[in-house]
Amino acid sequence: MTPSKKGRIALIIVDVQNDFCPGGSLPVYNGHMIVPAINSFIGFYDFVVATQDWHPINHCSFKAHGGQWPEHCIKGTSGADFHQHLRTSAFTHIVRKAHREDKDVYSGFKDTGLAKMLRSLGIRHVDICGLATDYCVKATALDAKTAGFDVAVLLRACRGVDPESTTEAIEEMRKAGIVIVS
Repeated sequence: MTPSKKGRIALIIVDVQNDFCPGGSLPVYNGHMIVPAINSFIGFYDFVVATQDWHPINHCSFKAHGGQWPEHCIKGTSGADFHQHLRTSAFTHIVRKAHREDKDVYSGFKDTGLAKMLRSLGIRHVDICGLATDYCVKATALDAKTAGFDVAVLLRACRGVDPESTTEAIEEMRKAGIVIVS
């Protein structure tokens, strides 16, 4: 067995970027508080994939271009960087998403080749954590399930934008057969 195929479970860390943390342009309340939990989990995985919003300056999701969000995670800016205390040296892969100006993407699986890459590594199960539970974490988890992976969401290492929509997202994921780990 080659080193690249020794594991069957991957950790997917969704969008733990500066713009989604306090001081960023689109902060999730206490978003930075999940970093210690994520760092404590990283060592248990052979494969650690991080997703990263990587928007062009004129992305369609921005209010200035008809979208619902303020400018955030613009490629190459400090806002798009991972949180400074996140153990990025443990990442085996980084998947950049939402990089087309005309297409808004929440899922780390949408148009990224992530499912194919994970299958090529022998991955059958993914644990997911990150920001935000009710948007990109949910979309990534649902797409992972649709792609045929067994999926668990690690709530201790997630934060949502809104309590009500986070509760709804958790219920939607449960109904889809995703394991919710408190």
